[in-house]
Amino acid sequence: MKNMLIVMYVMIISCYMIILGISEARLKVGFYRETCPNAESIVGGFVRDAAKFNPQIPAFLLRLHFHDCFVQGCDGSILVDNGPISEKLAVGHQGVKGFDIIEDAKTQLEFVCPGVVSCADIVAIAARDAVAFSFGPIYEVETGRKDGFVSNVSLAANMPDFKDSIQLLKQKFFDKGLNEKDLVLLSGAHTIGSTACFFLMDRLYNFLPGGGPDPSINPEFLPELMESCPPNGNINFRLPIDHDTGETFDDQILENIRNGFAVLQSDAKLMDDPVTKQIIDSYFGFSNQSIQPSFEADFVTSIVKMGRIGVKTSSKRGEIRRVCSSFN
Repeated sequence: MKNMLIVMYVMIISCYMIILGISEARLKVGFYRETCPNAESIVGGFVRDAAKFNPQIPAFLLRLHFHDCFVQGCDGSILVDNGPISEKLAVGHQGVKGFDIIEDAKTQLEFVCPGVVSCADIVAIAARDAVAFSFGPIYEVETGRKDGFVSNVSLAANMPDFKDSIQLLKQKFFDKGLNEKDLVLLSGAHTIGSTACFFLMDRLYNFLPGGGPDPSINPEFLPELMESCPPNGNINFRLPIDHDTGETFDDQILENIRNGFAVLQSDAKLMDDPVTKQIIDSYFGFSNQSIQPSFEADFVTSIVKMGRIGVKTSSKRGEIRRVCSSFN
């Protein structure tokens, strides 16, 4: 009887500790409401001012959030400059920008409320404001993340890549606790931003054995892509990822993917899988708009879900950096 009571006591304590662990790892909207009430508006101001001078800024910041979360979780590890092992130097992070905006916002926040707002949260808030600035959905962002203690280029070796097969893309998302719908919706973030011809050359000229373009490219669209990215042209020339509405956050990107107007190979591959294809198709074809799912609303669900990947909320697992580019 005594042994049974001990076992029950241990089980109760274990359950209590698990509950504490879950609670401790939970983010919440308005985390800085008491400790730094103007935190989110300060970040938003920097996003707005930067975007006025460069319309690509919202896409930079949205992509920065994605790339941060997909390595060690949303912990600001991509922001750190620690020499040749810096995570930001990974091949999978090439072209990622927006670091200076995060650092500028952090500098102001350290002046207003030092040691309170994490760099990881600044990235998440900036991504939210980037979507809103691009006429996308306005949503509340969860905060309370700590900044990670590790930044290493080797840990970014498994980032989703534009040449990945649809099966590999799905697996990389599954590994982060995300599903096929999240894959479609977060790929939909390509509704804003641009890409370089470097990422299209093989798709346009060497996709098939012996050479030739990707047959999934709409014949009406192929000449336009080839004109923008000729065989011996400037591989750094940039073109919108979302044909027609590259600076507006909308569902046109999904319509383009359906019709063979996808610019990126990874986006086009979403039509190769019956599940992801069905998800894309679900956003179109309803005469009754009240029963048609909303791309914008579903995107919010997915990006909030992504923002919870591997978060660190305990001082044992993370810190509040004074400068985003270096550990304390």
